[in-house]
Amino acid sequence: MQRIGYGDGMSRRSALSKMSKHAGKASGVQRNSRQRPSPGRPRVPFDRIVDMALRVVDEEGAEALSMRTLAQRLGTGTATLYRAVANRAELIAHVVDRVFGEIEVAPELFQGDDWQRACLTAAQAAFDTLRRHRRVAPLLIEQVPTGPNAMIFREQILALLLDNGFSREAAARAYATIAHFVLGFAVQVQLHNAAADADSARIRALYHQLDPARFPATLRVADVLTQETLEEEFRFGLDLIVAGLAGMSDAT
Repeated sequence: MQRIGYGDGMSRRSALSKMSKHAGKASGVQRNSRQRPSPGRPRVPFDRIVDMALRVVDEEGAEALSMRTLAQRLGTGTATLYRAVANRAELIAHVVDRVFGEIEVAPELFQGDDWQRACLTAAQAAFDTLRRHRRVAPLLIEQVPTGPNAMIFREQILALLLDNGFSREAAARAYATIAHFVLGFAVQVQLHNAAADADSARIRALYHQLDPARFPATLRVADVLTQETLEEEFRFGLDLIVAGLAGMSDAT
């Protein structure tokens, strides 16, 4: 069975704990090192900056997040923010990683041999988190998340797959497939609203008006096609993906 090389005598838990301390530096998502004491407005705690930035995105969308808007929300000036982050892109990276930090999966789940249960649980937890922060999901399309929380989440799943008989190529592809599936549905949730419910009713009515001689199959499943929720479709598809990955593991 192929395993991640954590070093002599080092357990995965201790390795991940050590990684957590250094992932920010390695990933490039870290506090702006240029912060120096300067006159003017008092500093704003960094966590408060990121929390408020996330709140702006949650309430108004990423397009509403500017350094000026954030400064106004915090009751400070833009110069104060630029002492904390280099630019808006760096701020967005911290916002994305803050959301990754909210994904809750029991660490022991990644230490057993039930990799399918672990993948299902982790993917569902990621989807649920992005559903709570539905306006953050499109930001993950713009850049690969490389903050410390995102790096550790990725590492846990990759290590689990490698430990359970997946080759390097299979583990990488399996992770990417699951991650993109989660993100795709999370973006759809972001776009879903009351208008979408009304559209489902319109499409259902359209299906029932189809010619049964030409579209018998569509008519048979018309109600199911238009009644499934995104959440139900997500879980169905996730189950199929993880079940299909079983053939790629030497341990199966």
